[in-house]
Amino acid sequence: MSSAVITCALTGPIATKTDNPNLPVSPEEIAASARGAYEAGAAVVHVHVRDEQGRPTADLEIAKRTVALIEESCAALVQLSTGVGLTVPFEERARLVEARPRMASLNPCSMSFANGEFRNPPDGVRRLAARMQELGVKPELEIYDTGHLEVSLQLVEEGLVDEPLAFSIVMGVRGGMPATPTALVELVNRLPPGAVWQAIAIGRTNLAMTAIGLAMGGNARTGMEDTLLLRRGVQAQSNGELVARLAGVARSLEREPATVAEVEERLALPSRARP
Repeated sequence: MSSAVITCALTGPIATKTDNPNLPVSPEEIAASARGAYEAGAAVVHVHVRDEQGRPTADLEIAKRTVALIEESCAALVQLSTGVGLTVPFEERARLVEARPRMASLNPCSMSFANGEFRNPPDGVRRLAARMQELGVKPELEIYDTGHLEVSLQLVEEGLVDEPLAFSIVMGVRGGMPATPTALVELVNRLPPGAVWQAIAIGRTNLAMTAIGLAMGGNARTGMEDTLLLRRGVQAQSNGELVARLAGVARSLEREPATVAEVEERLALPSRARP
């Protein structure tokens, strides 16, 4: 099999330092955590930003500063989240791509999300996809449930998303698909030829489902957005620690963690000078 792309979701929109004091929140903490994740084997860092009170924010200046600090600190590809948080309006979230990260998430559908509602209106999604295309920001299509794939492929048919396609199969969110091998296999079997995909599982199933994804030939994500624990009852001390664990799983399957250059090639990203 080819090398495995490991993504680290550094912060997320939900957990706080009360949940785990090692969670990075400020731009400086996020950049330092990105470097640790990169050094442990992550080629991509998935980034949410927070305001001074630690709340999810779509503040463009904070996003620009965070992206710049990460790019100064390491060579990891920055994938900025346009999900942000359930209480942030879609149009505010969509403006984050103006920070011009290498990549950004693109959520194709609205859905129930635990006790909240994740709103992604169809016309807004199309406008966001078009703007990402104009800016050269690579979209990663977030598939939380089976029907989200057809909506994503419709965007491709409309010429709003360019190949090679990148998908995240997100499992374990209440309101979306379960974190089971059956759900993962079903989605992977329906992906178009040539698609690049990764497995994401939230909470206690994170390690098991990402390991299955790697064994199937896909890529995988970990990080403190997805799990705050290294193992049962033991809090993760850093994102780098979680990445090192997943990189060990990949190597045990004879799949080395992919380099940034390999990811750029697979996703047809234009190269940039790296520090």
